[in-house]
Amino acid sequence: MANAFYQTGPKRAAKVNDLFAGIAARYDLINDLQSFGLHRRWKRKLVRLADPQPGDRALDLCCGTGDIAFALAQRGAEVVGLDFSQPMLAVARAKNSKFNIPNSTFLQGDAQKIPFADDSFAIVTVGYGLRNLASFETGLREMQRVARPGGRLLVLDFGKPDHALWRALYFGYLKLFVPVLGRLFCGNAAAYAYILESLKHYPAQHGVAEKMRELGLKQVRIINLLGGMMSINYAEKA
Repeated sequence: MANAFYQTGPKRAAKVNDLFAGIAARYDLINDLQSFGLHRRWKRKLVRLADPQPGDRALDLCCGTGDIAFALAQRGAEVVGLDFSQPMLAVARAKNSKFNIPNSTFLQGDAQKIPFADDSFAIVTVGYGLRNLASFETGLREMQRVARPGGRLLVLDFGKPDHALWRALYFGYLKLFVPVLGRLFCGNAAAYAYILESLKHYPAQHGVAEKMRELGLKQVRIINLLGGMMSINYAEKA
């Protein structure tokens, strides 16, 4: 049976928006549960690789509830978090008000039509968002466009392990366990069954790296986490 939230083509954005509107309030909690808290470590790894310096301008696309944006800001970067989901942005802004993290601003916008000029940012990141775009290729091109020469581009997302048995076990976990968390804590199993459905249609770390090279990005690297269950793609703008 097709997932209620997975759609190709022009209706993709609306479906994904509906998904995040329904889970925003519990998004952080379920992330902790489904990853056993490891997503926080992976995000810290991404920020270390981004190597923000005080005063660097950074853009975090599909910023969600703001974890990566806040971590970049705490390292001294001037950060914009961009997301098209108002409920997710509301959570990010509430966290920002509560913890008073400086140098971080949150805006509604489309990662496939980034509302900034060319060569604007030293760092452009996206965590668990490239997979949700109607075109990951367009998302990467936009990341490249707004990065300044020498800027760092980083993508954190679910991966596809190269080892067949490890991949089968991982996909089984996403198919059987993660939707149960969605049902228990959001009342919506389909919202979390979406992860596996979207991952099946996503080229994951190797496909992203290949596209980065096609775009002429340099220093392209894949950093596999948990044997490739998660991954960080890294590149620099020529």
